[in-house]
Amino acid sequence: MNRSLPAPQGNVEAIEVVYDPKVVSYDTLVDIFWRTVDPTDDGGQFADRGSQYRTAIFYTDEAQKKAAQEAIARLGASGKFNKPVQTRALRAAPFYPAEAYHQKYYLKQSGHYNAYKAGSGRADFLKKMW
Repeated sequence: MNRSLPAPQGNVEAIEVVYDPKVVSYDTLVDIFWRTVDPTDDGGQFADRGSQYRTAIFYTDEAQKKAAQEAIARLGASGKFNKPVQTRALRAAPFYPAEAYHQKYYLKQSGHYNAYKAGSGRADFLKKMW
């Protein structure tokens, strides 16, 4: 008998960014992040619904935490969006890479990825907002 188990609580789908702060700043990475999401959607992202798809900026130290919180406040005060920014600043927890078939999916399954990007509304939203 097959059984579905409930998804672990509190997990968030994310990417791990390894960077050299001498080359690119944390603030720059946060600015790039804004241009890839709808920060006002607290129920997920586009066609992906559920708490694991809510947006978050992860930090590893107090300086990053402050920078993330300031970036969230700045975007919220900018008037760019008609709804409040829902993105959270969260302490980085252990990162667990997804299965190999998820890695570089946009390259491995570019047709499907591009169809999703257009069909979910992501492409139009990002073009309109940024």
